[in-house]
Amino acid sequence: MAFDYDQQILESVSVRRDRLLKSLLFGAERTRRTYSDGAKLLLIGIVIAAIVCAGCIGYSFVVDLFAQQQNRNGLALPAAGLALGGLA
Repeated sequence: MAFDYDQQILESVSVRRDRLLKSLLFGAERTRRTYSDGAKLLLIGIVIAAIVCAGCIGYSFVVDLFAQQQNRNGLALPAAGLALGGLA
């Protein structure tokens, strides 16, 4: 049975980080360990949603800015019927 020492080191570091986090959260009350990762995941979800919303707003702003610039320069897109060669 071969031991994977790298995996053991990674697991021990993970356990130590978890203990440090709980000691930071609860201080002297070591028996109180009710912190769940749900709050952490909720916060991450809110941050990702805010980034996606900001990206959508930025994209919409840039597209609208380009459309306004084309209208100012008189480079409006032709009507769909005329572009296909048919009569509108």
